[in-house]
Amino acid sequence: MIKLHCFGESGNAYKAALALQLSGLEWEAVYVDFFNGATRTPEFLAINPLGEVPCLVDGDECISQSGVIQMYISEKSGKFGGVTPAQQREVLRWVFWDNHKLSSMAGNVRYFENFAPKSSVPEGYTEMNKARLTTAYKTLNRALDGNDWLVGDSITNADISCCGYLFYPEPFGFNRTDFPNIDAWLDRISEQPGWKHPYDLMPGHPSDRA
Repeated sequence: MIKLHCFGESGNAYKAALALQLSGLEWEAVYVDFFNGATRTPEFLAINPLGEVPCLVDGDECISQSGVIQMYISEKSGKFGGVTPAQQREVLRWVFWDNHKLSSMAGNVRYFENFAPKSSVPEGYTEMNKARLTTAYKTLNRALDGNDWLVGDSITNADISCCGYLFYPEPFGFNRTDFPNIDAWLDRISEQPGWKHPYDLMPGHPSDRA
């Protein structure tokens, strides 16, 4: 069975977990206690030398980075990768865009605003990145104007990647109602058979450390 090393607070892990969940493949979540340093232990580094989650283990395969994991899930399931070569390229374009323009900043802002010690937040850091995030939200909202999905006529890794952080309740400069096309798109994603909220899909919740 596929094992996904992950924790509930990680939006990047959610991208991999959601792809697995919607694919119909058999899988199980393996909790990684990130906030107590589990990704820096020799045991975890033996699995993933990059010291990051998510990390997927399937027999002899050991894969890290959410976009690569999504590609692997597509290879195994035949889903989410795009139908034509042009669609496959377009899916990758959105995955790369998300990793650089959306998730990287959303993850950092969310972490510093909700989980990091206040003394560790660089002055002006979250404000600067919230402005950059607003630009990304506007780009995504425009792309969904008149379109149910980012690529083609069904959900792909483009959607699964770009939604990775947008279901989380913690504040990080995103309000669904400000972006009606994104809001409707998130509803469509959550209506997919088997969909679960990140805190229901993976172990680990902020209340565990309360």
